Amino acid sequence: MIREICKDEIFLAQKAAPATAADLGVAQDLMETLIAHKDGCVGMAANMIGVNKRIIAPMAERRDDYCEYMVMFNPVIVKQSGAYETDEGCLSLTGTRKTKRHKVIKVQWQNEKFQTRLKTFTGWTAEIIQHEIDHCEGILI
Repeated sequence: MIREICKDEIFLAQKAAPATAADLGVAQDLMETLIAHKDGCVGMAANMIGVNKRIIAPMAERRDDYCEYMVMFNPVIVKQSGAYETDEGCLSLTGTRKTKRHKVIKVQWQNEKFQTRLKTFTGWTAEIIQHEIDHCEGILI
């Protein structure tokens, strides 16, 4: 189900609760909502659709008119390097804001079967994941 984008900064500033297998439906709604907004959005966190759970859906790859997304339950950055400053926008917030990101991150998360995964991400995908994990932490950039 495509959900409305949450713009309530008090809600968005809350730290997300851990996701469980009972939240698979939330992940499906998150993906459907992200795809509905793909022209202006490259990733989403569950709090952006009004659910305070630690679930993100970043874009993993974009080619022409094709986008591939992934869902991460309970993502945590375990290593990062190559700090830089950038400006980012967000569907839930007005305008753009300066923030610090890292060129390379190693992330631990759970997939839809709640199996633990660990992978290193770089560049644009790393920036998207960092933005969405900030949402899980209640950080408004």
